[in-house]
Amino acid sequence: MITVRKSEDRGHIDHGWLNARHTFSFGDYRDPEHMGFRSLRVINEDVVGPRTGFPEHPHRDMEIITYPLSGRLRHGDSLGHQEDIGHGTVQTMTAGSGIRHSESNPHAEPVHLLQIWILPRAKGLEPTHDARSFPIAEQTNRFHQIVGPDGADGSLVIRQDARLYAGIFAEGSAETVALGAGRHAWVQVARGSLTVNGTELKAGDGAAVSDEATLAFAFAEDSEVLWFDLG
Repeated sequence: MITVRKSEDRGHIDHGWLNARHTFSFGDYRDPEHMGFRSLRVINEDVVGPRTGFPEHPHRDMEIITYPLSGRLRHGDSLGHQEDIGHGTVQTMTAGSGIRHSESNPHAEPVHLLQIWILPRAKGLEPTHDARSFPIAEQTNRFHQIVGPDGADGSLVIRQDARLYAGIFAEGSAETVALGAGRHAWVQVARGSLTVNGTELKAGDGAAVSDEATLAFAFAEDSEVLWFDLG
């Protein structure tokens, strides 16, 4: 069973400096029909204008993944980290018992990113931060595991039974992946268009997948896509 969340149906805010689309309820966008899927709680597609950003603010009890699509985002946090990240580099934070961070764009071009929140396996975990580069800014025509609970294939670690895969695919390419028994998936299209098990998806669309043994992707144009393997 595949249930599509269309791009145009997402929540939308435009503050001038920030233009954001919310797949699930977030902030002032409240939609009781879309509160998350399994442990996946937030997928925000943000465009942050030049020389603006989010001032330092707190988080607790959430696994936070930042996936830049273009531009460079500057991160700072209460653990003492400061870095600029761009496409190909993914950042994770376990907010746990409490962390403060800021996200800014001190550069002349906008930053386009996905910010993803996943519910943790427990509350009050020790806060952590990590960032790593992956071959996801290149057209490799395969998925790369970038986040998971055990660091498999060099992935970043989060404290939940969830894995995130991403890849860039050429028009006309295809890829099939297996879902384990009792597993679920969420597919998020960053750019391009494709089908999953025959269901059409375009840029910004998401899809909840349950009771499917495999995901068969076929790419109608050059595309970048993320998919989550969820308990």
